[in-house]
Amino acid sequence: MPELPEVETTRRGIEPHVLGQRICRAIVHDPRLRWPVRADLPEWLYNRRIDAVERRSKYLLLRFENGERLLIHLGMSGSLRLVEPGVPKKKHDHVEITLENGNTLRYHDPRRFGALLTDHQETPHERLQNLGPEPLSMEFSTDYLCTQFHSRKAPVKPLLMNAAIVVGVGNIYANEAVFLARVHPRTPAHTLSLATVTLLVDAIKDVLTRAIAQGGTTLRDFVREDGQPGYFKQTLAVYDRGDQPCRVCSSPIVRMVLAQRATYFCPVCQPGPA
Repeated sequence: MPELPEVETTRRGIEPHVLGQRICRAIVHDPRLRWPVRADLPEWLYNRRIDAVERRSKYLLLRFENGERLLIHLGMSGSLRLVEPGVPKKKHDHVEITLENGNTLRYHDPRRFGALLTDHQETPHERLQNLGPEPLSMEFSTDYLCTQFHSRKAPVKPLLMNAAIVVGVGNIYANEAVFLARVHPRTPAHTLSLATVTLLVDAIKDVLTRAIAQGGTTLRDFVREDGQPGYFKQTLAVYDRGDQPCRVCSSPIVRMVLAQRATYFCPVCQPGPA
C-alpha cells in the first residue's frame, strides 16, 4: 500500500509538470473506485487551473484557483502516471486528466480501492477532518505525543497508525520507527517515559525523512510512460524480514499479528514490556 513517503514522492514528481496548467479534458473510464467518482467530474474539472499540488496525510490535493480541490487517494494499488500524447491507455487506467501542455495525468488502480473526491479548502472533505498533525511538522512533538499517550493502555505500534493521533504513519514505517526507538510494539503507550517518547518522535521523523529522500531518485519516472511513480527500494530494518537476522544484533526478526496487521520486531533490541 502506498504510504506517506510514496505519496509525497508522487506529489513532488508530478508538481513541476502540472502546476499552473489548465485542464483541457477529463475522462472517467471507470467510476467504480472505493467511493464512486462523481458523475460530472469531467465537466467539474474542465478549464480549471492547478494552482497548488499539496498533500494531507495520504491524500494528494490538486488545488484550483478558486480554492476548490481534487482529492486523490491511491488506496492499496493506485498510482499516478504522467504520459505524453498518444500513449495507449492501460487496462486499469480509470481516470485521465489532460493538461494544456499536452501531457495527461492518468490514475491507475488495479484493485480500485483508491478514490477521487472533491471539496473546497475552506470546507474540507469529511475524510480530511479530525486528523492528527503531520509527522514531519513542528506540531508533532514529544509534548504532543506524551499528551496523546498519557492515559492510553493500547499497544504503541497500532496507536502510531491511528490517523487521529498522527497522520501518514502506515504499517511499514510504524514497524521501522518502533525498532529504531528500541520499543517493543506491544508496549502499552501510557508506560513510555518522556525520554522514550522523544526517541519515538525522532525515529518517526527520521525514517519518513529518509524514505522520502530515497524516493527522490525515482522522480524522473513521472515523465516516462512505463515509470513506477513513488515506489523505491529501501533497506528496511525489520518490516517483512521475519526469521532474518537483525541488522543490529543478528537475532532472528519475529513476525506477529498485532491489531490485525503484520508486525515485525527484534526480541533482543526491542525487549517486551515487563
